[in-house]
Amino acid sequence: MISDNLTKKVNEQIKEELESAYLYLAMSAYCESKNFSGFAHWLKEQAKEEQGHALKLYGHLLERGGLVELKAISAPPKEFGSPRELFEQVLVHEQKITALIRTLYEVAKEEKDYPLEMFLQWFINEQVEEEASATKIVETLKMIDNKAQGLIMLDRELARR
Repeated sequence: MISDNLTKKVNEQIKEELESAYLYLAMSAYCESKNFSGFAHWLKEQAKEEQGHALKLYGHLLERGGLVELKAISAPPKEFGSPRELFEQVLVHEQKITALIRTLYEVAKEEKDYPLEMFLQWFINEQVEEEASATKIVETLKMIDNKAQGLIMLDRELARR
């Protein structure tokens, strides 16, 4: 059985993961509207991944006897600026999610909830991957410096995700 406190915290993380999916879907739509279909594809895949993260947490909570309580999610912005500005926002967002996962892990550790600690290891490793991926794109966009040829090439590369 999972504690009421951890049930609440996991439900908050489910909300954060769903908000991430919604944010990336909004970013995808924005990129599509700017004719960056590769960026849009990458972000849409990222949205699906975040939804999957929420469902993993959802499943764990139910397996442990916790009550899933879906919270309202915020509407994302409509405008995100240049591709570089957009992916800088992605990186900052992933860093925020990493901090939230770490905090959840620490609470699980304090409460000696070993099953949740072990379960969250996957998320910790996933966040290393998420931040590295976003960092790579940001660094590439810095090198491109909004030059059309470079943006087109990166857009095509991200379409292959």
